[in-house]
Amino acid sequence: MSPPPYYEDDQVTLYLGDMREILPALGIQADCVVTDPPYQETSLTWDRWPIGWPEWIVGVTRSMWCFGSMRTFMDHCPEFAASGWKLSQDVIWEKHNGSGFAADRFKRVHEIATHWYRGDWRDVHHEVVRERGNPYKKTGVAVRATTPHTGRISPNRYEDDGMRIPRSVQRVRSMHSRSIHPTEKPLGILDPLIRYACPEGGVVVDPFAGSGSTLDAARQSGRRAIGIEAHEPYAEAAALRLSALTLPA
Repeated sequence: MSPPPYYEDDQVTLYLGDMREILPALGIQADCVVTDPPYQETSLTWDRWPIGWPEWIVGVTRSMWCFGSMRTFMDHCPEFAASGWKLSQDVIWEKHNGSGFAADRFKRVHEIATHWYRGDWRDVHHEVVRERGNPYKKTGVAVRATTPHTGRISPNRYEDDGMRIPRSVQRVRSMHSRSIHPTEKPLGILDPLIRYACPEGGVVVDPFAGSGSTLDAARQSGRRAIGIEAHEPYAEAAALRLSALTLPA
């Protein structure tokens, strides 16, 4: 029997509890997981990596974005590999300001989002959503271009529509004083990851929902979202956030 939702609207469902207990009970299939698990890099009580959690995602989806640090992924990479997850790429979130208090290291102003998949890459949804580049440059000349089917090198004129593939380093202002959760991710870094891995109208799952940022970003991009949060104060804050953004019928 499925557990009762802690919060629910037309596009978002949030559950309170341990993802290792909730996910099997839901029996859901999702287009992708987008999540920010505890990195286990501090002494905070909630900052504890749930051992083996990548295995619990296996039956839910074949595509997953996971935030972390280099230390996080080096320490726990065997868990991903043992569950059949293969790394496809990494995206760097560059913050406007760093966090951390170590005075004997470079100031850390970034986090990593890694994309993992299972099975054949061609069977996993992945769509690069192009973004606006230079709006003034419309035409150009490729001086050394290969003419199709001939193998010869010759000039080739092309039309530039001003759109570009997004860079693997994404600069997005961090939350800090505006955050609900200590490690809350801004919508600006979540949105391109969701659009890449989940088709419009698809389902995104976040087993470590925290402040509900992933659920919010998924809903605003036209996707459905299912979240699980183990700590009730954050689940309550996420529910308040999501309900405040829901228009009355």
